Amino acid sequence: MNKGTKKNQQRSVGHQWPIPMTVKASRIEGRGLFTMIPLRARQKIGEFTGERISHREGRKRAKTRKWIAIVEVNHQLSLDATNETSGFRFINHSCSPNTFMRIIGERAEFYTLRPLQAGTELTVDCHPSHHNGTLFCQCGSSTCRGKL
Repeated sequence: MNKGTKKNQQRSVGHQWPIPMTVKASRIEGRGLFTMIPLRARQKIGEFTGERISHREGRKRAKTRKWIAIVEVNHQLSLDATNETSGFRFINHSCSPNTFMRIIGERAEFYTLRPLQAGTELTVDCHPSHHNGTLFCQCGSSTCRGKL
């Protein structure tokens, strides 16, 4: 690893989640992120956190993984949540999502699209993704595009 790469590999500052969430088995894929309380429409629900890496490094890592937890926040910086143990690393894709992600500076924040009941799995539309149309979608939505 060269010094330039090591310099960019810093953990982002941890954040308290604005809402109680839990990670548990998902009907979509593996584990998912679920709200523990009812949520209102357009409510901020948290921030994606992870290792701060270059765009180039993020794309290199994405090529070797089935489950990708990398968000590109600008033309230079990506956040890799692969080693995170909680939070938005576990949000699953859906072609009919109930949340959306907003990039603000070097941060990726999540908001609800509509009111959600307690116990609802949080989903986001990951299209386009690092999978480049090579991974079959398992969201089960009536509007499913078939691949990520």
